[in-house]
Amino acid sequence: MKRKKLVLVDGSYYLFRAFHVPALQRLTNDEGRPSGAIFGVLNMVRKLINDYSPEYFAVVFDTKGPTFRNRIYPEYKANRPPMPEELASQIEPLHEIIRDLGLPLLMDGDIEADDVIATLACEASNAGMDVLISSGDKDLAQLVNDQIRLVNTMNNVTLDREGVKEKYGVWPEQIIDYLSLMGDSVDNIPGVPKVGPKTAAKWLGEYRTLEAIIEHADEFRGKVGEYLRGHIDQLPLAKKLVTLKCDADLELHPGDLVISAPDTGKIRKHYDQWQMKSLLQSIDNVPAENNRNNDQEREYITVLEQSDLDRWLADLAAAKLFSFDTETTSLNYADAEIVGISFATREGRAAYVPL
Repeated sequence: MKRKKLVLVDGSYYLFRAFHVPALQRLTNDEGRPSGAIFGVLNMVRKLINDYSPEYFAVVFDTKGPTFRNRIYPEYKANRPPMPEELASQIEPLHEIIRDLGLPLLMDGDIEADDVIATLACEASNAGMDVLISSGDKDLAQLVNDQIRLVNTMNNVTLDREGVKEKYGVWPEQIIDYLSLMGDSVDNIPGVPKVGPKTAAKWLGEYRTLEAIIEHADEFRGKVGEYLRGHIDQLPLAKKLVTLKCDADLELHPGDLVISAPDTGKIRKHYDQWQMKSLLQSIDNVPAENNRNNDQEREYITVLEQSDLDRWLADLAAAKLFSFDTETTSLNYADAEIVGISFATREGRAAYVPL
């Protein structure tokens, strides 16, 4: 029998990553409100659903405020700067759109998004489901097994057990020890100074576990050996901080994460408000052949403003297929100079950029 599939999206990771994509960073609506992170995450979510057709699906976000890790270590993430207002302002609108799309959205006040994902992934895996976690966060690599894989839709890289070993130099079951040795300056997790990915992977390749490395600490020579012995006491704390919870008490379970029918009226208003034309077209559900010879459905523009070009670039990046052409001064390629370029993402909607 075909195994059912659960797709879990690390919404916080993709929100942050989309915010820093230059072409998306410039996107705003007519009111000047930034919209690129919203557009980027929604396109990624749509692509995942189209590509994998999962029976179960959820988008998971971090919540504001401290979590159980802050009780363990008050300095956890204490060095992070405040979230830029341009990013913070997009969070609630994105949550609202995701819910109106009929997609399960999960957050838990005492744990992080990674812990929610870990709990659901482990529960689903134990129940015989295939699990795909969409994220680029290395912490989630500790979850990979024969049923759980990672996919980063920013670069289309998928990691199974062998993929984790190839990328990080250690197996998924060693990732916790690997992260403990290195620490994390972004999250303010203490580790062993001067121990980076290569050194951590080398040590674990030889000694297999963090506990064995601690037991044989006197065998490590040079300055890095001194650093190890000088920071042994904080390694159990680091390990506790990087270990994801797989047994969180959640209200919903994998079988509850079913995509429901979208509220198309609300979605249409959202997409109109944020001027996301390509997403608006995706909910029309009108076959392309039915649009032929319908002038009201056609849109041909000359791109003269940077903001219009940015929107088209984002549409092209999100499209599965687009057409592209050049206007030149000659048919002879040796003599021709480019006058302009044109492109279309569907029949009846195209743009020309004069150069």
